[in-house]
Amino acid sequence: MARRKKLYEGKAKVLYEGPEQGTLVQYFKDDATAFNAEKRDVIEGKGVLNNRLSEFFMTGLGQIGVPTHFIKRLNMREQLIKAAEIVPLEVIVRNFAAGSMAKRLGIEEGTRLPRPIVEFSYKDDALGDPLVPEEYIMAFGWATQQELGEIVDTTLRVNDYLSGVMYGVGIKLIDFKIEFGRIYEGDFPRLILADEISPDSCRLWDIETGEKLDKDVFRRDLGNLTDAYTEVARRLGVLPSNVTHANTKPTLIN
Repeated sequence: MARRKKLYEGKAKVLYEGPEQGTLVQYFKDDATAFNAEKRDVIEGKGVLNNRLSEFFMTGLGQIGVPTHFIKRLNMREQLIKAAEIVPLEVIVRNFAAGSMAKRLGIEEGTRLPRPIVEFSYKDDALGDPLVPEEYIMAFGWATQQELGEIVDTTLRVNDYLSGVMYGVGIKLIDFKIEFGRIYEGDFPRLILADEISPDSCRLWDIETGEKLDKDVFRRDLGNLTDAYTEVARRLGVLPSNVTHANTKPTLIN
């Protein structure tokens, strides 16, 4: 499709104006960043995989009644999405202790938590996306109490869905983060799931071996990131099972 006006560029994606009012084109880059972009690289094929994996998850969530911004995949790197007013929060779900939580609380990584824990961080790279309590969110007007309740309920539904899908292919969903946006129907806002769901935004461990299949491979220099993401896609049926992916571009099923 013809290139349109760029509206926003983030660390892993670019947004362009869409072909119709109320739509955007979301382009997935090969850039990988960690530690608030202090570590960065370009990983060939990463954007292609994340585009296809996010399509897979957003489509599945839509089929169980979770409203999302996803409309359709346009090509290997782009998808058509609904334009939304992004709620300035990252919503984090933790099923097992890992990463910053394990460090903050001195809990061994991989420890199962008593129940899924939902956390919120304020989206601001310059501040390091700090964790914020619900009281801050309502006091500063980032979301209403009613919206917060809806966000938590939807997030736990997403967690149930993703946990089940991953468990079925031998992957443990350690944690993940998602974002929400508002679309307006007349004067009334409605919340929808936005951004992406991919190994960039999830921690995924092999159930049997504990091998990491997510961006921690890049953060911690554990191997080839494309290989890890390709393995997730292969298990989910996004890639043919006989693909050889070491040091090659991923081949996707249309």
